[in-house]
Amino acid sequence: MAEYGRRGEEDERGPGAAHQVFVVMECLLEKLKVLSYEEEVLAKHNMKNLTRHYFVSSPYLDSNPGEQFYMFTIIAAWLINEAGRPFTEPQEYDEPNATVSNILAELRAFGVKVDFPPSKLKSGSGEFVCFVLDRLAEEALRRKGFSFKKPTYPTETTEEESVMEDDAELTLSKVEETLEEPDDDDQENMMDLEALKLRTTHTDAELSSKPDEILESTVDAAEWNLEVERVLPQLKVTVRTDNKDWRIHVDQMHQHRDGIKSSLKEAKSYLDKLQEDIGKTLEKVSSREKYINNQLENLIQEYRSAQAKLSEAKEQYQQASGGVTERTRVLAEISEELEKVKQEMEEKGSSMSDGAPVVKIKQSLTKLKQEIVQMDVRIGVVQHTLLQAKLKEKSNMTRDMHATNIPEPAAGPFT
Repeated sequence: MAEYGRRGEEDERGPGAAHQVFVVMECLLEKLKVLSYEEEVLAKHNMKNLTRHYFVSSPYLDSNPGEQFYMFTIIAAWLINEAGRPFTEPQEYDEPNATVSNILAELRAFGVKVDFPPSKLKSGSGEFVCFVLDRLAEEALRRKGFSFKKPTYPTETTEEESVMEDDAELTLSKVEETLEEPDDDDQENMMDLEALKLRTTHTDAELSSKPDEILESTVDAAEWNLEVERVLPQLKVTVRTDNKDWRIHVDQMHQHRDGIKSSLKEAKSYLDKLQEDIGKTLEKVSSREKYINNQLENLIQEYRSAQAKLSEAKEQYQQASGGVTERTRVLAEISEELEKVKQEMEEKGSSMSDGAPVVKIKQSLTKLKQEIVQMDVRIGVVQHTLLQAKLKEKSNMTRDMHATNIPEPAAGPFT
């Protein structure tokens, strides 16, 4: 449905609407050059120059959406600043939706109607990208006071064409102007126009003088004919036709018109006959179609009823297949849980029937008993050592007490 909608829109806009974006892109590039975007944008960001159809979305052109979107945002921000509105230059890792929304908000601020969603600009190419940049470039040019004027074409100075009074008459001056250069092979057979002009001038001068007596020819007629036959090939004059002459175009038009009329007369009868045959054939086909439809009406009704039953059966099958799919999923879950329970039961059964744990327990008890005996021996040794230390300390205390109770000797008479 979307494809049919796009086709309908293109039909309403015209057959050349699909190629209009190429024209808009070329105009946009010219406007950017007027604004010196090479020095202001490309040189600053170390980028290459834009091609004629850089922002055009076409299957015949190479595209890089990431690079094209970044270039679009950079140029749009620069154009907004050039148009007199402050706009922060977007970075490469900024949120695309926020950047596009800000650009469209600035475009609406200039009074431009935006009737397309912002997602159309996220690809970095296409008709709407060219539209946005073109409108921003126009605003920037308007602020700088620049406007494109209509081109003035130079008037071509055409030489005045002299009207020939008699087409059959060919003067020597006209021959000299329109004479083509002959080929090298035909130069010997071409006529020397300068010599002919001098000879004609000399002859005219001689004829201008009045003869004193009646001239009589002394040349034999046979010799004259032989001389004419000998000189006749050398009298070949080639006149160059001027393709700019309107008379030639008019003659060609008349010739083509006559040819078309003659061809039309010949082809009209065949076309009329062909039209008549096609009309008869169409009548036969339509009558045959009606006859077949009448004969096959019952079969068509049966076919339609069969189609209805088939659609109902397909619907029931889809419903049943949906229930089977759900039950199959439940069965798979139950089977998985059953496998887990079986695995746990096997582990518990193997652990209950296996005597290895009992043997390990007995070994551990034996080892504990041995360790207890060793611990008792160590405890006894420690107690004995402690008892000896107490006895020794007690004896030392007794000795110290006896040593402190010894009486001092009596003082002598000499003290």
